[in-house]
Amino acid sequence: MVKKAFILIFCFLTFLSFGSTFHVGRNQKYKTIKSALHLVEDGDKVIVHGGIYKEGNIIITKSITLEGRNRPVIDGARKFEVLSIKANDVTIQGFKIQHSSYATLDDPGGIKVYESYNVKILNNHLYDNFFGIYIQNCRRVLIKGNRIIAFGKEEQEIGNGIHCWKSDSLQIIANDISGNRDGIYFEFVTHSVVWRNISHDNIRYGLHFMFSHDDSYFTNIFKSNGAGVAVMFTKRVTMMNNTFEKNWGDAAYGLLLKELTDCYMSGNKYIENTSAVFMDGSSRIIMRRNEFKANGWGLKIQANCTDNKIEGNNFIGNTFDISTNGNLTLNSFDANYWDKYEGYDLNKDQIGDTPYHPLSLYSVIVEVNPPAMLLYRSFMVTLLDKSEKLIPSLTPENFVDNRPLIHLIDL
Repeated sequence: MVKKAFILIFCFLTFLSFGSTFHVGRNQKYKTIKSALHLVEDGDKVIVHGGIYKEGNIIITKSITLEGRNRPVIDGARKFEVLSIKANDVTIQGFKIQHSSYATLDDPGGIKVYESYNVKILNNHLYDNFFGIYIQNCRRVLIKGNRIIAFGKEEQEIGNGIHCWKSDSLQIIANDISGNRDGIYFEFVTHSVVWRNISHDNIRYGLHFMFSHDDSYFTNIFKSNGAGVAVMFTKRVTMMNNTFEKNWGDAAYGLLLKELTDCYMSGNKYIENTSAVFMDGSSRIIMRRNEFKANGWGLKIQANCTDNKIEGNNFIGNTFDISTNGNLTLNSFDANYWDKYEGYDLNKDQIGDTPYHPLSLYSVIVEVNPPAMLLYRSFMVTLLDKSEKLIPSLTPENFVDNRPLIHLIDL
């Protein structure tokens, strides 16, 4: 008897755990999303069928799944925040969410999540919203497989594609983001991962970190953004296997590192940027097995950067491999490949027999007097290069690679 009662209770609880399903659409029982949301309980699912839904601000306050079939459109008519999530354990997937209101005081979004955890935002199209996806004071949020497109022309007229503030344990995976102020923005975000995203053609940064510690970003592409990627005022960030490409402009760079400490960078490719990496006030960074190719400046290290290790990297076809604004910079260069190195390897150990000084005198002059760039490829600059090879003491002696590699590193 007790056994039968236990089985009945188990089956009842199992039935309850699946919840109810509500169908929304022209030929369904519920004609609007709000009418279904008014009746749902925790654990229910709302399936929205193809069509256009203009219902103002839709607010989710229960732990539900909201699923789109045939890519239904939720339209904010440029008057409302489109979808507001104010509950835990919510999943949003399969929608086109468009035309949010535009405002700078309340930061409306296509999807905005307020103080929630265990939220999933999957495979949606975010089109022409002020902010695409906005995460505010949340934990354990997964944002995966979304396409976020905006059409901003000026920074003050548009928000960010994925904006994350004061949150923890986020996963930003395989999203395509363009046309926003910043593609991805982190502020006070910890223990989070940015993986396999493509962030391109944004007005300012492809990725922007501020005061966000113990995070990682892997295998992302940041291409043709206004100023590439900025990681600022941050500790213990791991950056691996990313591509920073074609971030051109008067003050542009592939990657800006400002006030960073204890970070690791490996396997990244910097291709055709004005400055591949610009380091300011950053210390104890290990930069290993990266490729700097066809940039204006490969690596700009300000004099306030110390204890950084630049080891085993490839420098290929850059106008200037290294540049600095001071005479004393306490960083180490070891076993890098420099395509401008003209030394020899008599003992065939694949390491150059003479040290290499990657900091050219002309790059020092240009750093102090930018108009001097007009003389690039002139006869006078050629004489400077020749003089420098004969008298290397013209540039700071601590900028030296004592073990330059003869061949490219296979990254």
